[in-house]
Amino acid sequence: MQLALLYTFFAAIATAANIGAQDLTTRLYTGPWHILLSVFIGTGVGLVVKYVLDKKWIFRFKAENARHDATMFTLYVTMGLVTTAIFWGVEFGFNHIFGTAEARYIGACIGLAIGYVIKYRLDKRYVFRTFA
Repeated sequence: MQLALLYTFFAAIATAANIGAQDLTTRLYTGPWHILLSVFIGTGVGLVVKYVLDKKWIFRFKAENARHDATMFTLYVTMGLVTTAIFWGVEFGFNHIFGTAEARYIGACIGLAIGYVIKYRLDKRYVFRTFA
């Protein structure tokens, strides 16, 4: 139960980092493709934040060296491709249907929540399998 609460807390932190980066990006850049750019930047920020928190506190992973850590990060990103598609689908769906930044961010939060549930299972089974 404690692990689930910690994972949920870290998912909330990563979600806030993602949405915060998106919002900051759209405030700083309003040109062509500003929403798509903000989603890419937010996804990257959220991904790095979540990886750092998950590897240390959820899976208790300690890399042998920088190359080992890079390999694990690559696996982590690979497992995130499916969940990112879910997150983006919900976020862009809300943006398309409702057309407001607030609705887009609500969609992002819903998509991220769904994605993080799936991501934990993928990471436990395929990425951090010897550490979980």
